[in-house]
Amino acid sequence: MSSIPDLASLHALGAAQQPTYPDRGAVDAAVARLRTMPPLVFAGECDELKDKLAAVSRGEAFLLQGGDCAETFAGVTADNVRNKLRVLLQMAVVLTYAASVPVVKLGRIAGQYAKPRSSDMETRNGLTLPAYRGDAVNGFEFSPESRVPDPQRLVDVYHSSAATLNLVRAFVTGGYADLRQVHTWNTDFVRESPVGQQYEQLANEIERALTFMQAIGADPDEFHRVDFHSSHEALVMEYEHAMTRIDSRTQLPYDVSGHFLWIGERTRQLDGAHVELLRHIRNPIGVKLGPTTTPDDALALAARLNPDNEPGRLTFITRFGAGKIREGLPHLVEKVAASGIDVAWVCDPMHGNTFEASSGYKTRRFDDVIEEVQGFFDVHRALGTWPGGVHVELTGDDVTECVGGGEDLAEVDLGNRYESVCDPRLNRVQSLELSFLVAQMLRKA
Repeated sequence: MSSIPDLASLHALGAAQQPTYPDRGAVDAAVARLRTMPPLVFAGECDELKDKLAAVSRGEAFLLQGGDCAETFAGVTADNVRNKLRVLLQMAVVLTYAASVPVVKLGRIAGQYAKPRSSDMETRNGLTLPAYRGDAVNGFEFSPESRVPDPQRLVDVYHSSAATLNLVRAFVTGGYADLRQVHTWNTDFVRESPVGQQYEQLANEIERALTFMQAIGADPDEFHRVDFHSSHEALVMEYEHAMTRIDSRTQLPYDVSGHFLWIGERTRQLDGAHVELLRHIRNPIGVKLGPTTTPDDALALAARLNPDNEPGRLTFITRFGAGKIREGLPHLVEKVAASGIDVAWVCDPMHGNTFEASSGYKTRRFDDVIEEVQGFFDVHRALGTWPGGVHVELTGDDVTECVGGGEDLAEVDLGNRYESVCDPRLNRVQSLELSFLVAQMLRKA
């Protein structure tokens, strides 16, 4: 693999946000084990997704990217995976039908096990331990044993991702994603909400349309299965490097841990290890851009990560915060568009809008999330560019982590079912509500 920099040289660049492993030998053993594991995804699937993202950058499709803030090993159950898939299918069908635009479906799933943190250490009641960096690195439980970074967990990430992908593939090809299922995706507790009733109406319309199509003898494959791809943040160098392989068809390197990988806001240093590794792989990739990003930063990242300006290769995922998007985003989009750079613009309305509730829970206001998406659409409309998609942290469960929305969750409700090990996620009803609001914006776009 001469075309890919080796691990030592990547670490020499000063890779940000890496775990501090106490035992180098154990790290080498885990990496060696991972190098022998079969690919989780195939290079050809990555190329298919790249073609779909090229359509997004041309303004012919819309990207829906969503899933957990941080997956956990305990969360790899059939129910949990199905629930996440179900809410994404519901959102996609709302966006497709209500906005008449093809929707590219990308799960934040089967690999989202590592998290960047603002501080290396965490102190509670006088005890200081390493911060929890996701199940890929250490345990959530606040004890010295649990918090020691363990490289064996990287092998567990592989197995958990494989199990998750296996379930997802079975669901999307085995009839669960069939459009005739639109009603069954709407389970009881959603159906009772106003947005659930709105969904039922839409499902009835879809059912009528399908019946009509069947009556005239049209029953395309697309009615029975969906294309669904996986994505995660490329964070832990050892894992992503070990999962990078040379494709036998093209002799080009792909990171086969997921179809789409992104570089986080905290690791997008132009001369850093993450940009260096990802510029060598042929997957479609993304970069998170926060409010400190200058237009020149964006141009330099595009030049480094997509020097051939290949359509579908690069996605910019903006995370400004509801209060900053309208003033911060136009300069970026304007300069990038003027430079002729081929990129898909996607809105992450989650990461710039986190605050601490009076109860001590980390939360987000649903209104802020919607306001950021609205700002994103308004900026693109004013500039004549295409608002290419949304990137959301959500769960398939009835959790209480973000305040507001149609159910009007208040800060006092957060303790009822706060299950995230990291950031607050939209629950199913809030996710569905978001998709209806975005569909309205798309119709105008």
